[in-house]
Amino acid sequence: MNILGVGTIFQGGVGMRSFEKALEQGWTKPSDMDAKWAAGGKHPVYQVNIDAAPDRAVLKKIRRADRLSKMAVLAAAEAVKDSAVADLQHKSVGIILATAFGAHVTTFGFLDTILDFGEAAVSPTIFSNSVHNAAASYISTALDIKGPTLTVTQFRFSFAAALQLAATWLELSRCDYVLAGAVDQLGDVLEYVASRKLAVAADGKIRPFSFQPTAHVPGEGAAFVLLGNEQTGHAYCTVPSIAVNDDAEQATTPDVIIIDADGMQPDESIYASQVSPASIVTAYSPLFGSMMTGGMFNTAAAALMLKRQQYYAAPVADNPRGLKIMDRSGPASIQAIDCLCCDCSGTKAAIRLAALR
Repeated sequence: MNILGVGTIFQGGVGMRSFEKALEQGWTKPSDMDAKWAAGGKHPVYQVNIDAAPDRAVLKKIRRADRLSKMAVLAAAEAVKDSAVADLQHKSVGIILATAFGAHVTTFGFLDTILDFGEAAVSPTIFSNSVHNAAASYISTALDIKGPTLTVTQFRFSFAAALQLAATWLELSRCDYVLAGAVDQLGDVLEYVASRKLAVAADGKIRPFSFQPTAHVPGEGAAFVLLGNEQTGHAYCTVPSIAVNDDAEQATTPDVIIIDADGMQPDESIYASQVSPASIVTAYSPLFGSMMTGGMFNTAAAALMLKRQQYYAAPVADNPRGLKIMDRSGPASIQAIDCLCCDCSGTKAAIRLAALR
């Protein structure tokens, strides 16, 4: 299974050129959001500016969509465009959307409307957008894609699960290509819960290599990859394995390990025991924020590194554990990268990406 195209949307912009620029520039200060529960009434967040999307044509097709669906559609459209695969509308293309919390902002808005005005006054548009598979449906409609569609929800590892399913669909010839990705959105309820359970980074910096204590900066965004068995001239890399828990042991050591550490767990020390001393370690969560599906951006970064054969320095390189951190950007010779995600119960997932041959 090969990655043929990648699309992203995050605070830094839309598309892989914006993402690559963020990797080159390093850490930038997040936005400030009003929050009654935060010190000084504000706290840092990484928030997407949908209005700054350069191509408005796709948004015109989904004017009634909610914010979550719009982010998903924009990232998916970028992945399709980036792949340069011709006549995709005439192929069977599966859509697999992964998310940790789904359209929770729209769902809470729907419930608030019932409480405020009663069932008879509820907007049918808000209700339809709160349906779990709405975002995937909008992608299919906006991009004129025909094929099987599925939404995967899991607090951790939802993107890894989406890639596992994509590999199965392609292996069984269920479809010609698979558009797989993840999306999550900032919301008042989620931010409030996180601020009560986790420490917010007062200076806006996630420090991925501290492990304990941790501090988070809420983030949102979406990333998609177009997957296929063919190897086009524009392809990024191959995905030889997606392993979860006991299957996460790899036969060979990767050149680079990208860890999901982003402050979403009070103690992330498990990463210290999972990182091979022979591998260079990096983390890019300080570019897009803390989110359960942040591994989607790490996969995008890994694919770009393999295609460009380029290192991108860790944006925040504090190194109290003495790890072998990627502290510089520049040309590299990279054959394999693992995107590693661990949860508080010790479960782990490793997405292995490898250079094309």
